[in-house]
Amino acid sequence: MFFHVVMMRLSDDADASVHARIHEFVGRVRRELDYVRDYHFGRNVADRGKGYDWAVIGTFDTSADHDRYQVSTVHQEMKAFMTPYISDIVVCDFDTGERP
Repeated sequence: MFFHVVMMRLSDDADASVHARIHEFVGRVRRELDYVRDYHFGRNVADRGKGYDWAVIGTFDTSADHDRYQVSTVHQEMKAFMTPYISDIVVCDFDTGERP
């Protein structure tokens, strides 16, 4: 399995309408990219999150599937929309080596 974890701090400008639009993108990723095994956006509830209070977590069978996701139209549109609202970001990609 390949995991793509993006932790971010969102600006104060990221209001309810911004969050609703992000959830629309999440739905599109799930519907349009059949090689994405699982995909979520949500609040980080850990008290040790150091201000990274939102996360996107994607799960893929392989790193090649993750690479396809990175260049997909829906992901590029989502990034373009979210970038102005992200004040800081940390990305972790890791491969367990396990295959389904």
